[in-house]
This record gives sequence, structure tokens and C-alpha cells, in this order.
Amino acid sequence: MEIKGQVALISGGASGLGAATARRLAAEGAKVGILDFDAERAAAVAAEIGGHAVKTDVADADSVENAVLEIKDTLGAPRVAINCAGIAPAARVVGREGKLATDLFERTIRVNLIGTYNVMSFAAREMVDLDPMETGERGVIINTASIAWEDGQLGQSAYAASKGGVAALCLPAARDFAKTGVRVMAIAPGLFHTPMMEGLPEETTAGIVSNIPFPNRLGDPGEYALLASQIIANPYLNGTTIRVDAATRLPQR
Repeated sequence: MEIKGQVALISGGASGLGAATARRLAAEGAKVGILDFDAERAAAVAAEIGGHAVKTDVADADSVENAVLEIKDTLGAPRVAINCAGIAPAARVVGREGKLATDLFERTIRVNLIGTYNVMSFAAREMVDLDPMETGERGVIINTASIAWEDGQLGQSAYAASKGGVAALCLPAARDFAKTGVRVMAIAPGLFHTPMMEGLPEETTAGIVSNIPFPNRLGDPGEYALLASQIIANPYLNGTTIRVDAATRLPQR
């Protein structure tokens, strides 16, 4: 699919991977709608790229539906939807003094997995009513998993489970939408330079980077955005999860 002229929804587009993707797609001629809980930062990115921002709680279906409809009314019906919204809390299943992490697990699933499902569903509902393009496509959905879904570390049970759900969702969703011409893909990023990483002590970051084979550095969010644009452009990519991780395999901790 040619990106120029298309409407693209990006959840979590106010920062990190989502903001980098919003900037790239806008530079390639897309009209970009940003869905993010951080309304101020979302508005700033939207103003920078000539897009439109809507404060959205992806875990709330009504919030997502209203946001998608606002983007449709403002920019047009989306052909592209990219899910970058997410949280990455860490906790052992049973912590000190027998404290359970059930509340954290539920919140992580709601934001990362149900949030992804919400945005995908409401975006796809708009896509299937569009006229097909020359390739037969009506739309492309890209969800964000994580390499933690395959090699999650100690304390990542909730995060890994949520991202494993995103990866597992990819193929059946692609099959669901096949007759309508909507493709579904997932990207599993490795260790990227995002706000989640910026708060770590320097020695912790150095230890993380030492585990990355080549290139021996944190990923640049622009490299995620590049892969997203390549997925949009290649009509034969469908129903699979692509790791972008510099050959990293996470250790136990």
C-alpha cells in the first residue's frame, strides 16, 4: 500500500515508538491521527506533523470508539492502524511477604492486550467499508508485541503474557479479515531507546546494551518506524510477528 495520502491511526503516538512512527508516516505523506492518554504530548506531536490528536484510554472501548470516529470525521476513515500504546510494569508473581501481583497483571493485560484489541477492532470496522485499492487491500493493522513474549525475564510475567497475547492474536485476526482485504501484522521490538529506558541508571543501561550482539546499541525508534512503513508498503506481509532486535535474546534477569 502506498502511504502517501492515507489516514493512519497510531495509538501511543505521543512518545517513543509511536511518535517516531507518526513522524515517519507524516513525512511520507500520510494524514496521522494520534490516540494517547497523554493529551498534551499527543497534541504537541500532532501540531508538529500536521495531524490530529485525541486523548484516549485504549483500555476503554467507548474511549477508543469515540477517538476513531473523531479521527474519521477530522481526517477521513483510516487505512492504517498501528498500536504502540503500552505499559511495562515489573513485579514477581508472588513478591515479598506473599504479596500477589494480580492487580498489576490485570492492568497490564487491559492496556497492552485489550487496548490493542480495541483499537484494532474499531479501526478495522472503518476499513472494511472502504473501497479496495489496486492491490485488493482495504487496510493494514500493525500491533506491537515484544521480544519478551518469547524470552520474558524475571518480573515480566504480566508484560510477557500481554505481549504474547498480541503475538498470538496476529494470525487469527489476519485470517478473520482476509476476505475483506485488511492485513494484520505484529512487530516484536527488542531493546529500544524509549521513555521506558530513559529512566534507568546509566550502569543498568550499559549492562542491557552489553547483551545486544549487533548493532551493539539500543534500537532507535526510527528503526521501528522504518519497519512499520515497510510492512505497510509490502502487500504480501500478513499474519506474522517480526522481531526487530539486533539478534538479542533476553537473559533470565
